[in-house]
Amino acid sequence: MKLALGTAQFGLDYGVANTTGQIHAEVAAAILKRARSLGVSVLDTAIAYGNSETVLGSLGTTDFDIITKLPGHAEDEDDLGTWVDMQIEQSFGRLGVDAAYGVLLHRPAQLLAAHGNKLFDALLRLKAEGRVSKIGISIYDPEELEALNGRFAFDLIQAPMNIIDRRLVTSGWADQLKADGVEIHTRSAFLQGLLLMPKQARPAKFTPWAPIWDEWERWLLASALTPTEACIRYVSNVAQVDRVVVGVDSVAQLEEIAGAIGAPLNDWPDFLGVEDLRFLNPALWSQL
Repeated sequence: MKLALGTAQFGLDYGVANTTGQIHAEVAAAILKRARSLGVSVLDTAIAYGNSETVLGSLGTTDFDIITKLPGHAEDEDDLGTWVDMQIEQSFGRLGVDAAYGVLLHRPAQLLAAHGNKLFDALLRLKAEGRVSKIGISIYDPEELEALNGRFAFDLIQAPMNIIDRRLVTSGWADQLKADGVEIHTRSAFLQGLLLMPKQARPAKFTPWAPIWDEWERWLLASALTPTEACIRYVSNVAQVDRVVVGVDSVAQLEEIAGAIGAPLNDWPDFLGVEDLRFLNPALWSQL
């Protein structure tokens, strides 16, 4: 199963299309149970995702491989080995595990700072000790890889990708990463739910991209696909992608996504591939 379950919703009121807030523990438990039965084997979380790790630990993560992410550290923190050990010990304690499949940096720019090599050495040590199988980074823009290329060897990269945001492919980085043996996990398949929202519910600040929305809606109608089907079919059919990380609010949503993953997508609207970061990067939406 190419699908991985993102768990930001387990610990935060997450997503521009979220109208129900953080999901309740009993809903989270039902989602995990159904994910197991569907063959989902990877859970994606982070220390910064509110109490997501605590919720996962309380519900149990047997049969799942867990990926978590380290937050940024204080600028004056120079004992990064101790800092990493403390973060991982606390994270694993919340999760109730002794080891994780992956540990990523939420802020890869940390590796370019004064003590970046010490930080990376600490990650390598976690791997050497068997506490984590893969180390890597979570990026917002493929351009972040340019400065790191050749300096650090990653096992796993998490990057945004969706039917509108194809930068990882068009930049050539998807091919390069696979040639280097790097596992690629994508997130933002629905652009935080924005691509799933009906026209009348879409925030007014996205009106400047009206031509994109018009073409998106026209193409969906012509293709006889739901937004969920189109989004999942696109990213799951990108050959270089190993896992598609998605968050869900309900069991029904998980089942809909699982039913669409890997299904064929014969064409897609070429002109939708845009590179305006104000549109593609949710971290910039507050500036709109």
